[in-house]
Amino acid sequence: MRYEDAGVHIEAKADALRGAREALEATYTPEVLRGLGAFGGLWDAGKLKGMDHPVLVATTDGVGTKTLLALRVGDVSGLGFDLVNHSVNDLLCQGAEPLFFLDYLAASRLEPEILSDLLRSLAEACRAQGIPLLGGETAEMPGVYREGAWDVVGTLVGVVERTAILGPERVREGDAILALPSSGPHTNGYSLIRRLVEGLDLEAPLPELGESLKAALLRPHRAYLREFRTLKAQGVEVHAIAHITGGGVYENLPRALPEGLGAEIQRGTWPIPPVFPYLQSLGQIPEEEMYRVFNMGLGLLLLLPEGEAERAMRLVKAYRVGWVVPGQGVRLV
Repeated sequence: MRYEDAGVHIEAKADALRGAREALEATYTPEVLRGLGAFGGLWDAGKLKGMDHPVLVATTDGVGTKTLLALRVGDVSGLGFDLVNHSVNDLLCQGAEPLFFLDYLAASRLEPEILSDLLRSLAEACRAQGIPLLGGETAEMPGVYREGAWDVVGTLVGVVERTAILGPERVREGDAILALPSSGPHTNGYSLIRRLVEGLDLEAPLPELGESLKAALLRPHRAYLREFRTLKAQGVEVHAIAHITGGGVYENLPRALPEGLGAEIQRGTWPIPPVFPYLQSLGQIPEEEMYRVFNMGLGLLLLLPEGEAERAMRLVKAYRVGWVVPGQGVRLV
């Protein structure tokens, strides 16, 4: 017998990796000493010598069942951006800058064309954020993953000065809450979304959306690194950041709040992408459930002193959506 008889196609994986090698190596920065093909990526930490007390920050996440929707329409070109950008935003919640990225791509069968598209998407996403794709793992595991399914996962490592770490301990009553808008559902709620759009033509233009469902639902997760750097360069004081992902605003915003403080979010203060009311109508979903599952247009929430809110909104596209109040949890008002 051969390995291929057990469902593992070594040469197909190798061909895809060779084909994407140039795109992957194009992400390398001068700090990369060893990358693709090594048993472990090497990144020169000498860059951190200029810092007083560097703290490494690491985050791991995946694209989830959005991959199934992308595979259904035959377009995985945005999934790399979903993965990298989601990870970047998670680092920003600590006040950290990204250093390097690692990926994990797995399926029951590694179809070379899909694998190549995913690797190129990851490479393009990393290059867009200036992050080297230092290495990763590609696994073909028949029997673990169901036929036709892919798992797209990644780890991002970053760094922050210890004195600059953001978090609940900095937040004060009366702080303003600003929202950087999302591009749509980002990478969350797709198990529900797939149920809602089952049997629908995803390619057909919809007047309610001004585009097709494919365009609205596969638009990549937005990264906010540029806005973060702009505010930091201009000396805007930010106390904490909440990335609104799975669990919506009800679960994610409290992670940026200290004991004894809650938040009020004022309806009508930011634009809700039309895909959300469309999905709500399809499934007759209660409003509270919408805010618990989706970001509803609230991509990244910045908690900062009241006196900094206007200046921050002049520097980046943001909406003032709420404030920090005594109590606990989140209330829509």
